[in-house]
Amino acid sequence: MSDSTGPDALLVLEDGTTLRGTGFGAEGETFGEMVFNTGMTGYQETLTDPSYCGQIVAMTAPHIGNTGVNDTDPESRRIWVSGYVVREPARIASSWRAQRDLDAELRAQEIPGIAIRGTRALTMRVREHGAMRAAVSTVEEDPARLLDRVLASPRMIGADLARVVTTPEPYTVSPPPGTPVRFRVAAVDLGIKASTPRYMAARGCEVRVLPATVTAAEIMDTAPHGVFFSNGPGDPAAAGYAVAAMRGVLDTGVPVFGICLGSQILSLALGLRTYKLRYGHRGVNQPVMDLTTGRVYITSHNHGFAAALPGEREGVLGASHTDGAGGTSAVWAHVPPEAREPFGTPYGAAVITHVNLNDGVVEGLRLLDRPAFSVQYHPEAAPGTHDAVDLFDNFCALMERAR
Repeated sequence: MSDSTGPDALLVLEDGTTLRGTGFGAEGETFGEMVFNTGMTGYQETLTDPSYCGQIVAMTAPHIGNTGVNDTDPESRRIWVSGYVVREPARIASSWRAQRDLDAELRAQEIPGIAIRGTRALTMRVREHGAMRAAVSTVEEDPARLLDRVLASPRMIGADLARVVTTPEPYTVSPPPGTPVRFRVAAVDLGIKASTPRYMAARGCEVRVLPATVTAAEIMDTAPHGVFFSNGPGDPAAAGYAVAAMRGVLDTGVPVFGICLGSQILSLALGLRTYKLRYGHRGVNQPVMDLTTGRVYITSHNHGFAAALPGEREGVLGASHTDGAGGTSAVWAHVPPEAREPFGTPYGAAVITHVNLNDGVVEGLRLLDRPAFSVQYHPEAAPGTHDAVDLFDNFCALMERAR
């Protein structure tokens, strides 16, 4: 933050919880779903991840902004969070890569922020009561009046936000100079992160990024060797156009790979349900087990919805799942055997391939009779660990075998 003291600011949750603090970034008022991110680094990638569209994000790390912002790390063309909550915004950006400070960037993109001492209390409130609507304001002094506007704001359930964040026009990401083109990939942009096509391009993929509402016929007109459905914001059940496109692509037998929202779209195309997590998975430290090998990956997440097991309304642990409480061993002990058994879909048998060890939530799917798979986390990990980056190699291997 700049050396001057910011204006007084309010953060009000829909349950009436009110926290007072100091405004930073843009002055004004903003509304969104209150969520938290447990990452200790990567705030610029978080701010520019389209999956955060419509959300006010609180960072659990206490000091944010130390390394400033630059024009290299953004994951998209703009900041997508509705508002930003931190304990202490850095007053000085101290990195050789910094081009601006965080406060200036938020002001330039008209994103209100608030610095509060109670980020721990806020995080516990959201963990205990779930993600809820909220507002940040530097212009309203009366919490009751602000609460009225919070209660009138849209909910995340039913929100079709992929249309909001997607590219308006197709574009192409080519392999770096000297890298031959091995595959053509059609990427459906439901809120794609810039690092994702870069990872594919580094492996010799020419990636044609297409708008979210593209049809299966339009996808196949690009003559792809494989089709990718990206991450993105909102309720997957509201993106019926993407589910229809997924089904059309699955009918062709072309290899399919989905990440996050793309994984939820695959699950809906297979006839599974999706449901809203109590407070979601957001951070760079989520443990996920590969049920095939037993290997545990530390992964980057940003999702508030998940796929349910066949016949269930919620995830692996059903309605009893704790969304983070209970510990790894307690969760794993309660994963039912049927979670590892194939189940029927309109496209043949499928299996659950990955689960979150914090709460048992489904984290991956794979068709057994067609070349299609997905994961609910971010193997491109910007920011985060690189444990799962070989999933891009798996996608390339599928495309090679399908030639």
